[in-house]
Amino acid sequence: MTAMNRRSLLQLGALSLAGASGLIGAPAFAASKKKIALSNSFIGNKWRIEMENEFKAALLMEPYKSEVDGSWFNSGNDVSKQSQQMSNLIAQKVDAIVINAASPTGLNGIIAQASKRGILVVSFDNVVTSPDALKVNTDQFKFGVTGAEWLAKKIGGKGNVIMVTGVAGTHVDEERNKGAESVWAKNPGIKVINRYTGMWDSATAERNTASILPSLAEVDGIWCQGGTDGVLKAFISAKRKLPPTAGEGENGFRKFMLPQGYMGNKVEGISIGQPPFLVLVSLELARRVLEGKYPKKDVEIPFPFVTNETVKVGETVFPDLPDSFFADFTDAGDHATVKLCVDAALNGTACSGSLDVNLPSA
Repeated sequence: MTAMNRRSLLQLGALSLAGASGLIGAPAFAASKKKIALSNSFIGNKWRIEMENEFKAALLMEPYKSEVDGSWFNSGNDVSKQSQQMSNLIAQKVDAIVINAASPTGLNGIIAQASKRGILVVSFDNVVTSPDALKVNTDQFKFGVTGAEWLAKKIGGKGNVIMVTGVAGTHVDEERNKGAESVWAKNPGIKVINRYTGMWDSATAERNTASILPSLAEVDGIWCQGGTDGVLKAFISAKRKLPPTAGEGENGFRKFMLPQGYMGNKVEGISIGQPPFLVLVSLELARRVLEGKYPKKDVEIPFPFVTNETVKVGETVFPDLPDSFFADFTDAGDHATVKLCVDAALNGTACSGSLDVNLPSA
């Protein structure tokens, strides 16, 4: 399992676009543009909605508006349906397919068929194992390391830490935990006094934290894979001090990191997340490869992150938006992978100006 499976646990119901093209009622692909389709396996949570909205917004912005004729499809997390949709795209002779897969292996056959027809396939987030697809993703081990190193430095290399993990048995959970544990091993003064799952879900993390807090001594630091705002809310309910926290990209967590804090409390933190804009990196990679301006190679991007010292209202945290909103829909800083307006993530509408997506040096 991958990040897709993590987010499928954050069910928001309601929205169902399964099997439908994003260009319903629109004309066929324009002959003068590159035909690039998004094949998305799942649309039932906010991360996926934000991701697909960013793709839609990009198509309305330059250079994609002039150069790309795009469509998008959802398969309801059904491998067979996603395979059939990709078969239809092959029949339409698209130039490229960017894919967030329902299975790491179940689509390898149809991907091989696309490759034989000269169709470029770029896999992101829930990546496939097929050698015929380029991969765009982050390094989950580094996620664990980055948060743990920040926390170790913040607490001076010693103290009691809790680890709020993800879904047991998944690759993402295992790699993130290994990353954190590699840091604890270098800091023998740090003691992990409890390790429990938050299931990458704020409500679950809050409930599980509330159940273990009464048995814990002082907690000097929190390392959390997901559901970070829920963990902090449990501390507040228990009238416990909020310790330095390394967590995910939830908007609610980042509200606590603001100078004025949130819910009457503030926290020193680092917020790291699997960015929805992986779809834009995939789109840009496909565009450049098709134009012969970038080699056919996998791309790894750094996790976007902010700390309580760099979080900025209106750019990386949004006080008027729900706590469950993924605020890492955009990057920040001088070397940002992409900077995008919030309306793109919320509504799929274009931002002002052109859209620059910075790929790693070829």
